[in-house]
Amino acid sequence: MKKNTELINGNVWYDTDGNVLHAHGGHMLFWQGEWYWYGENRTENRYVSVYRSGDLVNWTFCRHALTTDSPTAEYRVKTDRKLRTADGGKINVERPKVIYNEKTKQFVMWMHVENGKDYHDAACAVAVCDRPDGEFTYLGCFNPFGYMSRDCTLFQDGDGTAYFISASRDNADLHVYRLTEDYLSVECLVHKLWQGEYREAPAVMERNGKYYMFSSYCTGWAPNQCRYATADAVEGRWSMLADIGDAVTYRTQPAFILPVKKETGIDYYYVSDRWNGKDYNDSRYVILPLSFTPDGRPVMEYRDEFCPGL
Repeated sequence: MKKNTELINGNVWYDTDGNVLHAHGGHMLFWQGEWYWYGENRTENRYVSVYRSGDLVNWTFCRHALTTDSPTAEYRVKTDRKLRTADGGKINVERPKVIYNEKTKQFVMWMHVENGKDYHDAACAVAVCDRPDGEFTYLGCFNPFGYMSRDCTLFQDGDGTAYFISASRDNADLHVYRLTEDYLSVECLVHKLWQGEYREAPAVMERNGKYYMFSSYCTGWAPNQCRYATADAVEGRWSMLADIGDAVTYRTQPAFILPVKKETGIDYYYVSDRWNGKDYNDSRYVILPLSFTPDGRPVMEYRDEFCPGL
């Protein structure tokens, strides 16, 4: 297949084998000179797939990282480790995020899980692997400190401290949890943010000592106004929400923020999904550069193509 130099936003994206790329609601991890893109794959018996790239444009399929048949294991938190429903169907696995734990030498995945029939479980789940492109072992799902947990993200700070952020109280609030040192459970709840604002699809980044959290409003599959807030520390005081992009965020919803180190510094990209509620598998991707004003305010403008120039 011809090597790409750019990706057209909103088009169907294909891997290097010519197959449709399934990595929705996902996350990218940079490891040993290459990026790994994890995301939802709802085809057949699959939950999460992983792709690898050296240039962020040409993506090679690695494997299905989590399926109905993935191995499971017990760990210290009591969890539900079923990867199928009682009648043999699929559960819901959404918004998988993966970070690396330097102390345990494990790649740790957190995600949102539901029972496959309704959205009453509102649980988070954890899986682990000793390599970025391997099959993950599912450690099960649970409700952190008994709270609901839906749309979610992971953020790893510069000192290695990791945080799990998820929508709670029927999406009315965003909860921020500091993770244990092994990243396998929550250590404490450090924030209940923007109570009653109904934010979902959180995405977090850090730039020049300032932290940014992007999120969308709850309107189902329909796009809406992305908003962001800032703080001087993840566990510090977060600002009020401010708009970014247009009224429907160029018909997208945040998945994550991607920092890319270059010789000239670090570029930041807003990676998002353009959902198709009538045909989920025909949902598309949009990646847009973020620029910043002298006082640190993020600016998002639409571009037809994603061309990181690596």
